[in-house]
Amino acid sequence: MAWLLFGILLLLFFINIPIAVALGLASMIVLMIQDTVSLVAIIQKMFTATDSFTLMAVPFFILAGKLMEVGGISKRLVDFAMTIVGRMHGGLAIVSVVTCMFFAAISGSGAATTAAVGAIMIPAMVSKGYDKSFSTAIQAAGGTIGVMIPPSVPMILFGVIAGASISDLFIAGILPGLFVGISLITVAYVISRKNGYGKEEKSSIKEVFTSFNRAILAILMPVIILGGIYGGVFTPTEASVVAVVYGLIVGLFIYREIKWKDIPEIFIQSAITSAVIMFIISCASIFGFLLTREQIPLQITEALLEISSNPVIVLLIINIILLIVGTFLETSAAIIIMAPILIPVTTAVGINPVHFGVIMVANLAIGFITPPVGINLFVASNIANIRLEKIVRAILPFLLMLIVDIIIISFVPKLTLFFL
Repeated sequence: MAWLLFGILLLLFFINIPIAVALGLASMIVLMIQDTVSLVAIIQKMFTATDSFTLMAVPFFILAGKLMEVGGISKRLVDFAMTIVGRMHGGLAIVSVVTCMFFAAISGSGAATTAAVGAIMIPAMVSKGYDKSFSTAIQAAGGTIGVMIPPSVPMILFGVIAGASISDLFIAGILPGLFVGISLITVAYVISRKNGYGKEEKSSIKEVFTSFNRAILAILMPVIILGGIYGGVFTPTEASVVAVVYGLIVGLFIYREIKWKDIPEIFIQSAITSAVIMFIISCASIFGFLLTREQIPLQITEALLEISSNPVIVLLIINIILLIVGTFLETSAAIIIMAPILIPVTTAVGINPVHFGVIMVANLAIGFITPPVGINLFVASNIANIRLEKIVRAILPFLLMLIVDIIIISFVPKLTLFFL
């Protein structure tokens, strides 16, 4: 039955059926062949999978990110980052990554981070003489930080599936996210220095304080949200609602970048994105039910442990699997499919579930910049109006650095668990 399930799923992927539909359809076909579960029970399981207080955080964080994107937050963050690091070699490339790190602490989405910051930074870099493919590549790579630094939608999904504390996952993602950001800055600096991409003028103390004052409300948002979660003031789900209210007030009444006529479109776009994720979750729940019933995770655990029970070897194998999976599957779908399979394996060799959650999200984030899925590449190339093939060579140094980062995150647990 396991071979039949995966065979049908791969066939559906091959004929380009959407991921969510493929998951649900493959599971339904197998269940109907077995004739052990009624169609009504399948619908009930799909509904139950999304009937979760914790999962309510997903649509609210998506809405908060959209409000911040439209509300002028990204422009103010770019201006502030420019006054801090703009005078270095490749200053604008470094500003791109630094701004992505700020915006990641607001949006929780890689594509949203790429779109919001890239719309400002890619044209600015090109106008200053930076190569267009490099400008696009750095923005796509910087967007991967969007799912590492909390709040992170993929971490919420992993927490729900693994039964791990979402607050702990958020805390665990801070240092790895900062580490990845610094490593991307290093690559950008080296390439910029080699190619002679110039420095910007040094900002005066007055300009630094002015840009800081303009960006203070944007900078305070992650402080309020994450501080409230870690301080026990509210849960991650309640924090997502606070983020929406904060973003709406700032964008509508303080920055006044959001107009009343913009609100319906913001809500519609957020609802569409949320619906896609929730539909994937509901269809994947049937797939997960079948996996568990057929004891596929247990069989995979035993098979991997027969190869080696050494955590280092197991992690290397899992990292390779996740890198391949992330290339072909959207992050949410990959977590929902792979987490139930791999968590028993990592638990069996003594790997902390929170540490593995960060490893998994970091691995799948690389899928944002690798075709054929590579959503950050598509977003950035559309902004820059450049063909995807031209970005591939420019993205390679950042891709290699991200793989090195994953190896370090995997085998230096202290980097992830330091604050826990």
